[in-house]
Amino acid sequence: MKKLLLLLLPMGATAQHILDSGAVPSLFAPGVVSTPFEEWATSFSPDGHTVYWSQGAVYWTLVSAERQGEGWGAPRVLPFSGAWNDTDPFVSPDGRKMFFISNRPLVAAPGQTGRQIFHIWYVDRQPSGWSEPHHLDGPVNIETASCYAPCVTASGDLYFCSRDRDGHQGMNGFYAHWNGQGYDAPSLIDMDSVAYIQDPFVAANGSYMVFACENELYVSFHGGAGWSPARKLGPEVNAGDGISSPYVTRDGGWLYYSSNRVRGLYKRDRDHALDYKGLLRELQSPLNGTGNILKIRVHLPSAT
Repeated sequence: MKKLLLLLLPMGATAQHILDSGAVPSLFAPGVVSTPFEEWATSFSPDGHTVYWSQGAVYWTLVSAERQGEGWGAPRVLPFSGAWNDTDPFVSPDGRKMFFISNRPLVAAPGQTGRQIFHIWYVDRQPSGWSEPHHLDGPVNIETASCYAPCVTASGDLYFCSRDRDGHQGMNGFYAHWNGQGYDAPSLIDMDSVAYIQDPFVAANGSYMVFACENELYVSFHGGAGWSPARKLGPEVNAGDGISSPYVTRDGGWLYYSSNRVRGLYKRDRDHALDYKGLLRELQSPLNGTGNILKIRVHLPSAT
């Protein structure tokens, strides 16, 4: 019988199996989403038929692909991206908005350069596609710190991370309540069990959070007393590689995350040395040490 790694939910809840022991992540959509270039920060439409992610090196760009049968169609740059550094897309649980971060000017004009900080922006879903980007007004975006990795629950509450903000040193996670008209001032997500919170993904119903800290992914569950002490996911995910941008499907069945992991996914044949063509094939493959989108089966609570 396959062993299971266990993480405990808050007091009084049932033990929840998170990862199958010995499971190995796989490349998500190799050649379409996972390529020889850098990819990170995945999000899906509510029906799962469209995937959004970030791609780039010097310039960060938002791209998408549509499901076609068992695979995915050709990627395309989102119509409002491709000029500024745009990244960290997140589609709201109802599919009506997409949040992302950008260094674009607050007011567009010819000849402008990118800003030194990243703010949260959003687009609205319309019958013809996505609207023009709107700057998220209110107390979330400030001029003294960048915002990263926005995530929104079904109730509209916003989670994100920011560095050296509001007197809190280093990277930290923040929460801003949606009051029906706008966002309240963000509050620090206080979790003493970890050094910091980066790239917080919160389930649509707010029941759990998966986040990055020191190149490892953690999970914490929300109960009456707040967030439970964070627990590391197992070595099936945390393998010592660069890791970021977790995303869990609404049914709690799949974890997507960004990683430059190669071990366990590709290994040179030591008995047959590469020639130069072989070296080029290796360098031009997704598993060349650059960031990819990986996925692995998980057992987290459904947020539907």
